[in-house]
Amino acid sequence: MLNLNQAVSNGGGTANEEVYKILIYDRFCQDILSPLIHVKDLRKHGVTLYFLLDKERNPVHDVPAVYFLRPTPHNIQRVVADASRGLYDSFHLNFSSSIPRPLLEDLATGTTQSDSIQRISKVHDQYLEFITLEDNLFSLANKNCYVQLNDPSAGDKEIEEIIEKIVAGLFCVLATLAVVPVITCPRGGPAEMVASLLDQRLRDHLLAKHNLFTEGGNFTSSFQRPILCLFDRNLELSAAIQHDFRYKPLVHDVLGLRLNRLNVKGEKGGMKSYELDHADPFWTANWSLEFPEVAVEIEAQLSKYKKDVEEVNRRTGGGDGAEFDGTDLIGNTKHLMNAVNSLPELTDRKQVIDKHTNIATSLLGEIKERSLDSYAKKESDMMVRGAIDRNELLAVLKGKGTNMDKLRFAIMYLISTESTPQSEIEAVEAALRESEVDFSAFQYVKKIKALNVSLASANSASKSNIVDWAEKLYGQSISAVTAGVKNLLSSDHQMALTRTVEAVMEGKPNPQIESYLVFDPRAPKSGSSGSLVKGPFKDAIVFMIGGGNYVEYGSLQEFARRQQPVKHVVYGTTEILTGAEFVEQLALLGQKMGFGSSIPAPAH
Repeated sequence: MLNLNQAVSNGGGTANEEVYKILIYDRFCQDILSPLIHVKDLRKHGVTLYFLLDKERNPVHDVPAVYFLRPTPHNIQRVVADASRGLYDSFHLNFSSSIPRPLLEDLATGTTQSDSIQRISKVHDQYLEFITLEDNLFSLANKNCYVQLNDPSAGDKEIEEIIEKIVAGLFCVLATLAVVPVITCPRGGPAEMVASLLDQRLRDHLLAKHNLFTEGGNFTSSFQRPILCLFDRNLELSAAIQHDFRYKPLVHDVLGLRLNRLNVKGEKGGMKSYELDHADPFWTANWSLEFPEVAVEIEAQLSKYKKDVEEVNRRTGGGDGAEFDGTDLIGNTKHLMNAVNSLPELTDRKQVIDKHTNIATSLLGEIKERSLDSYAKKESDMMVRGAIDRNELLAVLKGKGTNMDKLRFAIMYLISTESTPQSEIEAVEAALRESEVDFSAFQYVKKIKALNVSLASANSASKSNIVDWAEKLYGQSISAVTAGVKNLLSSDHQMALTRTVEAVMEGKPNPQIESYLVFDPRAPKSGSSGSLVKGPFKDAIVFMIGGGNYVEYGSLQEFARRQQPVKHVVYGTTEILTGAEFVEQLALLGQKMGFGSSIPAPAH
């Protein structure tokens, strides 16, 4: 795109920097570009100026402009206005998804009327409506998706619009990877709606003679197609709420990692902005470690760095008190040259160490102040044991931590424990009330759990019918908020999502996934939604509808690395959420279901 949509001929993958260009983008496309290309790298691609579309801009003559925008009526109007004012010599328009015909006609009409149509050099559909955070991680950046899909008052039309948006994003991902996967999902709920519509969209597209899919593309490790596993957030709520003590989830949850960037207080009180991506070797190597292990690793890197600096100093500083007799002139010069060559590498290492020391110091402050290590350990124990001592539970709720920490812990207690006595729940609510916590989210999960349990026990034989009925009654929210409770209690405490993906990729008969639907867009329509996945699969794309997180991403990457031979798993989601952000969505649903933001204290 930066090479004006011509193939990049040089080996470095950079556009022709001799052609100076201007880059114009909207807010959404800025987020797409942000994790992929640093500002300093734009110059290598010949981009000398870059602006937001809505910013007032002056004309720059004899220079092509590369536009990267969402195809919206507002954006089209701005492009027409820019062309009619003759801001740039030529316009190369790139849309993040396929531009609808009416908008294309608006563009043509507008530029014709202002006699500027000759300035429009090219119009491209780029199919890039997703944010790539890492090689194996993407997000569609669809905000508040969980609330919209589970809102009891949402009509069919609103639900269909959200499903359509998700399918459009997934289509862009598959078009970029150039693969048509086999699709699988649990029955019912948003996952099936997305799978069914995506299957139809791919079928329709494959009918065209010139389509976007040259099988195999640049993704799969073999001629075998990947499997696309679609899940609904309700498969496992705990993963979205729990406190985690590994480095990346902790940095995301506590310091607010966004688009691979975060701001941390520096030593002198000012804010420092850091990038955490594949260009940072320490982050790449250690993001999945528990926080104490990361601290040890930083210490080890620092002492290794000091040792290397001393070694350079020793080699170039001459012997202690030894007289220089000129015989080792060549040797000394060689050492000096090596020292000069090693300086940039040593400087880079020092910057990385300083960066992670700052991040770790900030994290440590929060961990101590909020007892985050204790939250993570107790939640993990609770999920494994399926119970917690009442005194311990109340001690946590009255102890350290923010109101949100306490609320998350209380919801984890609801999700993780099979039997929750009424008196215990009342005690939890009283403790939350005492801390002035808004617990509409807690009441929402309590209501859903109570509904699930009573329905399941009322008639386990026709459970699926009851769940269908409950879904009609309560929107999409019923689909197994607590069906995963048993799943959570496995001894090795592997996540339900990871275990399900493992079963799907193995392709062997498994009770866990026997009811899953399978869609194959390349197969004849009649037999498309059978229920047996023909595996095993080497490559998978796992997509979580309703919000994902780094806890699940880490678990899936660990699973993929453990396999022999190593498997390849890409994780995507409608949006990446911290535990607090997800609980805020639960609170919104609680309020929509009529739960107040807090309950008045009982009269004494």
